[in-house]
Amino acid sequence: MEGLTGLAAIVMLFGMPTAILGMYTFYRVRKLRTEERLAAMQRGVSVPMEPELSEAAQSRRHGILLTAGAIGYMMAFTIVSRYEPDAMIAAAFGAIPFMLGVGYFLDSALIHRDAKAS
Repeated sequence: MEGLTGLAAIVMLFGMPTAILGMYTFYRVRKLRTEERLAAMQRGVSVPMEPELSEAAQSRRHGILLTAGAIGYMMAFTIVSRYEPDAMIAAAFGAIPFMLGVGYFLDSALIHRDAKAS
């Protein structure tokens, strides 16, 4: 169990700064795009607005991300369980985001079906 604790510490040590840097980069890029758009509008240039994703596309995107993340999570803990049998319990918790992803796929399909019916 000590090896698993060390692994978790290393992942947290490198993962947290990376996540914070990613969030800051996302914020900075969005701010620069907004400033660029405002400057173009002040000069009188028409700036096309980027279309928002439809509700079905958002559900599909969330479904893909949650399902892929859950599969990766379960695979990682299954590999670790070869050395630490108790890790298989942690791998079972990957079913939660997996089923959320499946739910988003179902939501996307229902939205498409309702759109075709209208």
